[in-house]
Amino acid sequence: MERNLYHVLGAKQFGREDLDRLFAEAREMEKVVAAGGDRRFTGKIMTTLFFEASTRTRLSFESAMNRLGGSVIGTENAAQFSSAIKGETLEDTIKIITGYSDVIVMRHTDIGAAKRAAKVSGVPVINAGDGAGEHPTQALLDAYTIGKELGQIDGVKIAMVGDLAYGRTVHSLSYILANYKDVMIYYISPENVQIPASVKRYMDEKGIRFAETTDLDSVAGDVDVVYQTRIQKERFPSIEEYEKASGQYIVDRELLDRMRKNSIVLHPLPRAGEIAEEVDADPRAAYFRQAQNGLFIRMALIDKCLGK
Repeated sequence: MERNLYHVLGAKQFGREDLDRLFAEAREMEKVVAAGGDRRFTGKIMTTLFFEASTRTRLSFESAMNRLGGSVIGTENAAQFSSAIKGETLEDTIKIITGYSDVIVMRHTDIGAAKRAAKVSGVPVINAGDGAGEHPTQALLDAYTIGKELGQIDGVKIAMVGDLAYGRTVHSLSYILANYKDVMIYYISPENVQIPASVKRYMDEKGIRFAETTDLDSVAGDVDVVYQTRIQKERFPSIEEYEKASGQYIVDRELLDRMRKNSIVLHPLPRAGEIAEEVDADPRAAYFRQAQNGLFIRMALIDKCLGK
């Protein structure tokens, strides 16, 4: 079996040159979309295999493939509507789907599932989220958004807020930001969902400055980006632990008044009360623009996987 495949499995696989090239390609994809798409991948098929719920990630990948002329097959609830419910292993499922498609986009409940899939796949695998592990394509679009909104990523000061223990988006974004100069990260969370030690070790190894606190108000006026995240009820071991963390941080008009005039608010979405709707009208509310950028980044990734 040919093993020279380009998989997208984790944020650590991207170096600074990789990111520069990918973001340049994403800018080109913005032009492709503006022109109505193209047909470069006519005859190519993408399988979306989602064992967890998704709106933005799945639909943006499917839109990306369609805008590049390809086709899409798959299921939005593979846990219920695939042979996994009959006891089929992930590896067997991937071996079968390899024969039906040219690229597989997969979201799974288990950390490391994408790597397991890539080991047996004959086509590229893109990790669309593996449990509480990583979400590399989200991190790529997050960084792309920061660069577009602020003009550069080097020197950024960012507050990552909320569920940092189970929040795979902040894990991956931390790894991506480790490629840039003079970055400062404030990890702000309830005490029972702090950033994992493994992420902090990686930041230390890369020489990235960071600090941990439970006080968002104390840094809101100093940062360029407030990256708010949802407290993920579905990932907590008990309702008691969830309730300890829930509702502690809300981006509202009062917080905006503390923030810099040229700063931005990001959120991987969906939100569940942690950003007040009154914030949406503020020009610093970049989270819907952020979601749109996911289309361009995922088009660029598909081109990287299939365009050789």
